[in-house]
Amino acid sequence: MNEHFVSIKVDREERPDVDHVYMTVCQALTGSGGWPLTIIMSPDKKPFFAGTYFPKHSSYGRPGLMDILSQIKHQWQTNPDKVIEAGEKITGAVKLNFQYESHGRPDENTLHRGYLALKKRFDRVYGGFGNAPKFPAPHNLAFLLRYWKWKGEEEALSMVEKTLQAMHNGGIYDHLGFGFARYSVDRQWLVPHFEKMLYDNALLAMVYLEAYQITAREQYARVAREIFSYVNRDMTSPEGAFFSAEDADSEGEEGKFYVWTPREIKEILGEETGSLFCQWYGVTEKGNFAGRNILNRVDNEKRPVNLPMDQEAWDKTLEESRKKLFAVRDKRIHPHKDDKVLTAWNSLMIAALSKGSLILQEPDYLSAAVRASDFIWSRLRRGYGRLLARYRDGESAYLAYIDDYAYLIWAMLELYQADPRPLRLERALELQEDQNRLFWDQTNGGYFFYGNDGEELFAKPKEIYDGATPSGNSVSALNLLRLARLTNRNDFAEMAEKMFASFSGNVNSYPAGHTHFLMALLFAIVPGKEVVVVSGRDKDDVRRELKPLDLIFAPDTVFLYRLAGDDFKKLESMAPFVQGMVPTEGKTTFYICRDFACRQPTAELTEVQKLLQS
Repeated sequence: MNEHFVSIKVDREERPDVDHVYMTVCQALTGSGGWPLTIIMSPDKKPFFAGTYFPKHSSYGRPGLMDILSQIKHQWQTNPDKVIEAGEKITGAVKLNFQYESHGRPDENTLHRGYLALKKRFDRVYGGFGNAPKFPAPHNLAFLLRYWKWKGEEEALSMVEKTLQAMHNGGIYDHLGFGFARYSVDRQWLVPHFEKMLYDNALLAMVYLEAYQITAREQYARVAREIFSYVNRDMTSPEGAFFSAEDADSEGEEGKFYVWTPREIKEILGEETGSLFCQWYGVTEKGNFAGRNILNRVDNEKRPVNLPMDQEAWDKTLEESRKKLFAVRDKRIHPHKDDKVLTAWNSLMIAALSKGSLILQEPDYLSAAVRASDFIWSRLRRGYGRLLARYRDGESAYLAYIDDYAYLIWAMLELYQADPRPLRLERALELQEDQNRLFWDQTNGGYFFYGNDGEELFAKPKEIYDGATPSGNSVSALNLLRLARLTNRNDFAEMAEKMFASFSGNVNSYPAGHTHFLMALLFAIVPGKEVVVVSGRDKDDVRRELKPLDLIFAPDTVFLYRLAGDDFKKLESMAPFVQGMVPTEGKTTFYICRDFACRQPTAELTEVQKLLQS
């Protein structure tokens, strides 16, 4: 390879721009994509060959990489103009894939069609959408919760609850150490691809928290707490940042770290408790994964356990058993940990922890969110404040992409709600201004994937599809609208409207593939509310006072705070409409506004509760 080619290995999480552009090439040339991705290109970065995995040598009719490289070397030496021409044609065709069609603004009908498409694909037996492999897709669930709030559609909420419960019962959830694996290889969530990703756990934690707000089911709050316990224990660096992922394999075998035999469990827990534990989690001699067992509760209704104790005593026994088994498992050889710190994924966890601190009244979650936020602000910015994408072993690198900016703004907005310091809002606005300057398409609207100061690839894509994570454009549309309501910045609202128009063709053609974008659209359509909280007390006292409001699911409402100790000039420069808002008779006072036209202020918390619940 080194004799005839310049060999370049790319970490797709560090360079998602490269991955995105050249994966599109592979899909265009071969009809499919995947990893590892192999691209061969001319010196000017124009690809003329693409594929996924190739064995070293040809076998069983499958071409080997050595043979492919030999043939390409021969073509390059004998007829380089033909190879270059092929690259020109391919890049020209692929560039067309990055053009977006505008067909007017999406509307309420787009939202309804998105809901109906999810309803049609919903698995009524096991929850989730579609068949195997089955991914959590948290943004689908978050959209359904907002659709339920908007239309009172009980089936939307039912689909979410069925899925949340089924995933937690399944083997995709780690019942000993907590946290979710990336996806299930089967329909019933039983056998996971055992890799754990930071972004999945952040997004799922937020959905479980919102489901808890709506239903008050303690199970959902417990799952969120357990996710945060896992992240704090296994995925947090000494400096307070979050690692990216844990591999599926250990000792060369997928899932080996996680699976059990009945004998192993009984040797640790004793015969009686061990037998009950095995019944509870479906552990059998036959096994459900290569002769061993993934702990699960998938068919818990079909395998009732005759408990010799009441439920409270059994819950205590289960927890003691879990700790014992976890301690033994912890001595096994662990899967490899990807200890990269990615700005985008850290931002999602900051957002999740901020929501968790607010809804569950857990100050430790807020402390963790603040530490991670401060880490990004101090270690992942360059010079004049240009955000960077990755930190590892003391090195910060790679100019941040649209997802990094969009997710970090999202994190700052959630952090501001949990820790209402003007600094949080100021940082969100600073990031938004930088994002607009670096990524905005002045001609057609929307944000490019990489900035105008980044490495110029042969194409400059914009991503709108909400896949494993929501797209940077989808998140940005909602960020712009939230910031517009918080600060009365009409230019932000106008940018969001431009995005609705710019991406309308793609979104209208397949609304269910753009559910985070639909959340932004819904936020724009539903008459929103701004609540300005004014108090002569400090933020900690006010946050305790507002606890009843934090338990209400109100995605159409934004809160702005003017509290004792705030820099009022700074706050008023960001949100001029708060000038003159003062507490009534020394009490915490609420100014409830729509489109920045505010009603008479009230000091009655119950009045605000009714408004949020309406």
